[in-house]
Amino acid sequence: MISESSSFVKGVVLGGAFCMLVTLLGHIKVGHGTKAHHHEHHHIQAPNKEDVLNLSEGERMELSKSIRVYCIILVKPKDLGHWAAVKETWSKHCDKVEFYSSENIKVFDSVDLNTNDMWVMMRKAYKITYEHYKDEFSWFFLAYPTTFAIIENLKYFLLKKDPSQPFYIGHTVKSGDLEYVDGEGGIVLSIESLRRLSHVLEDSDKCPEQGGMIWKLAEDKQLAICLKYTGVFAENAEDSEGKDVFNTKSVGALIKEAMSTHPQQVVDGCCSDMAITFSGLAPNHMHVMMYGVYRLRPYGHTYNDALVFLPPAG
Repeated sequence: MISESSSFVKGVVLGGAFCMLVTLLGHIKVGHGTKAHHHEHHHIQAPNKEDVLNLSEGERMELSKSIRVYCIILVKPKDLGHWAAVKETWSKHCDKVEFYSSENIKVFDSVDLNTNDMWVMMRKAYKITYEHYKDEFSWFFLAYPTTFAIIENLKYFLLKKDPSQPFYIGHTVKSGDLEYVDGEGGIVLSIESLRRLSHVLEDSDKCPEQGGMIWKLAEDKQLAICLKYTGVFAENAEDSEGKDVFNTKSVGALIKEAMSTHPQQVVDGCCSDMAITFSGLAPNHMHVMMYGVYRLRPYGHTYNDALVFLPPAG
């Protein structure tokens, strides 16, 4: 009996040691090959309103027309309620939007990716997007069906940002040595980032479909690893006051947090006035957000926005 117990303990110890070794090797593999590019994380801020006001009217018109955003929404059959809400609400403000689905769904038009794996879905969606729209758009916004986005604020944020530069933006999170954009808040790639990604997707050593660790990484982390090989790094997006504009939680959740941490300034402690995304919304909450963002206006209050971003006709 004692001998059996001793053998069991030895097995547990050896098994644990083996798992630690595999995990360490996995981490080494991720780090290896990305060390060629040294990067210090920095925060990208939205422009000050005063800077835009200093532009001539003609320059403002050109800017408002030049920022065009292509939206990618990743969906599955279980997301039908959210899918319908996104289609009926904020996605109409994209210059072009397409839904990329795990399988063919008759009730909605979508690009059938024929896979249920989120990382493979993301890879295929980006690959198709680059092949079809690389000459038509400079900015590419990817979101999940539980995300609500204010596209006009995204366009304002992108003013004077150079899409020919290799970076991607959103709400950044750090996991070990890896800094990545959290997919829940939405992911924005410049055309240069998408071009580099399209090339590295063909390299199974640097950007495999299944990753190189004992466990499977989330798709947003896999994306960051692939982009890092090409010198594209995650940048945290903030307003001119340093507040995050890509949110991985709903307005309600953020307000509850602010009530406990900033009871004297709930709204200011909650969210940026220039917020671009909120996440974790139910379908009916998206319709409420549309009402608050696009329809509710105080009588007699005039808006003097420096720029006007118009959605596509219809």
